[in-house]
Amino acid sequence: MPTSLVPPLIVSFSAKDSSMKSQTTRRQFLQTSTAAGAAFWVGNSFAESETTSPNEKLNIAVVGTQGRASGNIGQINKQNIVAFADVDSVSLGKRLKEFPSANRYKDFRKMFEKEDKNIDAVLVSSPDHIHAPATAMAIRMGKHAYCEKPLTHTIFEARTLAQLAKKHNAVTQMGTQIHAGNNYRRVVELIRSGAIGKVTEAYAWVGKGWADGRFKFGKPAPSRLDWDLWLGPTQKRPYTEGVHPASWRKFWDYGSGTLGDMGCHYIDLIFWALKLKHPTHAWAEGPSVHPVGAPRWCSTHWAFPARGEMPPMTVHWSDGGKRPDILATLKHKNGKPIKWGDGQLFVGHKGMILSSYSNHLLLPEDKFEGFEPPKQTIPNSIGHHNEWIQACKTGGKTTCNFEYSGALSETVLLGTVAFRVGKKIAWDAKNMKATNCPEANDLVHKEYRKGWSL
Repeated sequence: MPTSLVPPLIVSFSAKDSSMKSQTTRRQFLQTSTAAGAAFWVGNSFAESETTSPNEKLNIAVVGTQGRASGNIGQINKQNIVAFADVDSVSLGKRLKEFPSANRYKDFRKMFEKEDKNIDAVLVSSPDHIHAPATAMAIRMGKHAYCEKPLTHTIFEARTLAQLAKKHNAVTQMGTQIHAGNNYRRVVELIRSGAIGKVTEAYAWVGKGWADGRFKFGKPAPSRLDWDLWLGPTQKRPYTEGVHPASWRKFWDYGSGTLGDMGCHYIDLIFWALKLKHPTHAWAEGPSVHPVGAPRWCSTHWAFPARGEMPPMTVHWSDGGKRPDILATLKHKNGKPIKWGDGQLFVGHKGMILSSYSNHLLLPEDKFEGFEPPKQTIPNSIGHHNEWIQACKTGGKTTCNFEYSGALSETVLLGTVAFRVGKKIAWDAKNMKATNCPEANDLVHKEYRKGWSL
């Protein structure tokens, strides 16, 4: 990465002053009308569900119509979906049958420009390499933004989006939907209460694996797909089979393997509970690195400094069927091995917490018999997407805003960098620079293809 690419990098699309003024007026209207409507705050959570008054609905443009987009669209469909953009005409056509009044576009840039005065917010559910250019353009135009995980394809993009969101006072949310679940909240309360003492090690693992992406040239792109637009800011290549619509995660050019896909979901709980932000070191092990595709499995580690009274700690990640060795030592009080699927393990000096999306277990079990959990201090969520919708209307803040989720994504992506360079990285987070490994800096960001900007 050229040394000149250090935030704040502002390479703006042409967002007109007049559109910003109209957007401010629209924001003020939404906040005023919502405050006068049904929703009001009690104990930091909404006492009633979102209002259905047409005047209080958000006008939303959507980038991407398949994969994770399906779930996201299903959660915002009570709002006004004004337009869709997708490079796949068949997928786009299917979505428009559900929303016949919405406008269609292939290129999100044209959609944003033409729909500027008609939209309040955008939802981005494209492949990872499109996340940053689409979301950055929308925020600069004065729109609120919801973007799928990982927030971006590079560390530099994640930092840039967080800075832009702050500068433009945008309401943002990254798509880590499980963050809204009650179980995560209870685990955070346990850790923060000191139930297992000071935590110095935490593990996260998944059995899933996105691996062995390889370019297969020779066939033309199907007529339904605009391949050049699909490539976006990445290097121009002939159409390759096995990338669209879902397997792009296997390719370094477009995704970040299993760590990029699932790390933000599982490491999220560790980040939240232990108030993590930027690691000082990262290193990884796995199969031989391939220049095109992600590995079948990977074990990744990050060292974090002390945070107030919380001591320095190490976070460990395993995927592709690899599991931390410590799991094999865990037993129930009757001596039987604990069988646990994907999840997290927190190791403190007074005990451990084993957790997953929906369950948690204090260990050793006999020590915590009769244990009274701490008082609930984190309100249950009104819903991950509804948090964002209501915050857009009220000027509030979401739990996975880009300040929080940007740092989480940076950490996950630093893990992929450490694997690809095969060295332990000493990380200067402030300057986004590996101080001991120049080749790692080449992976902190990438050169955008002509015609594309961040």
